[in-house]
Amino acid sequence: MRLMYGEVKAALDRIDGRTRPVTLARADTGAIRTAHPDPLDDRPERPCEVWLALEYMQHTGSFKARGALNFLQTHQDAGTLPKAGVTIASGGNAGLACAWAARQQGVRATVFLPETAPAVKVAKLRGYGADVRLTGAEYADALAACQKFASTTGALASHAYDNHLIAAGAGTLMEEIRTRLPDVDTVVVAVGGGGLFTGVATAAHHHGIRTVAVEPENCRALNAAIEAGRVVDVTVDSVAADSLGARRTSVLALTAAQHDRTHSVLVTDAQIVSARRALWDHRRIAVEHGAATALAALLGPDQHTAKRGTPKPPTKPSRSYRPGNGEKVVVVLCGANTDPSDLVQADQHA
Repeated sequence: MRLMYGEVKAALDRIDGRTRPVTLARADTGAIRTAHPDPLDDRPERPCEVWLALEYMQHTGSFKARGALNFLQTHQDAGTLPKAGVTIASGGNAGLACAWAARQQGVRATVFLPETAPAVKVAKLRGYGADVRLTGAEYADALAACQKFASTTGALASHAYDNHLIAAGAGTLMEEIRTRLPDVDTVVVAVGGGGLFTGVATAAHHHGIRTVAVEPENCRALNAAIEAGRVVDVTVDSVAADSLGARRTSVLALTAAQHDRTHSVLVTDAQIVSARRALWDHRRIAVEHGAATALAALLGPDQHTAKRGTPKPPTKPSRSYRPGNGEKVVVVLCGANTDPSDLVQADQHA
């Protein structure tokens, strides 16, 4: 099962003008170290060029609005939106996007979340008019409750990431990035269940762009699937688990990860916290730990070196991604539904 590039293009046409175009901000020169030169690269040495994709400025505070709108608009056009509305299980951001898109379509949204979901996300969901139901300790528990609700009420079941329409909508982000930076070499994305990764990697591969998939070392659903060659269950234990804490990835994501221009990177919670802090200290950007996970890969130790040409995926996960000579990289900051009080309090006690 594979997401096709044509599905991303169709999503772009379907939601055009109804989502916020992504804003790109260039990182300070020298903020990200370039890898040691490749001996086979005879080009003059140049620093890498890193851009931040500020997708946390999207409707509902994350990229999820793209997929939710594509999903519901497709069903609205097909006349398949039931009176019972739509239901979804979500760690927070997908639920927010579903509730927002449902309000645009004038339908009811029932959202199931783990009891560990941040209070800020629960409050925002209710602000969008959603019926919020807190169930279990993990996403998998909320998903089971959501599936039972859909079967008994007839509500349309959406999914946080494992759906062609959801992933295709997320992929529209890559199309916008490439429109603004036609010569981009690499895009770096955080991975939870894999919806954003699937869409972005599908569009990136079509254009010959490298994708770096970054996960917390203890929320490694995609990385574990790559190692096993199939979707497997993993344990979930990370500071970023509220948004990246999927117990298993999708077959769509695994298939996308098997492209030859995709790299898997695992980072520690300490790296994630440090990256989130750096964004606040240097840019006054307050993002979720899940969003900071992508940047953490570029701030980590020199363990992976980008090489000229089309590298094969490493047999073991990298602990960082170090851009190569003159490489142009975009790091996706995918969500900001977070309580920034810890960042502010640290400033006050500095």
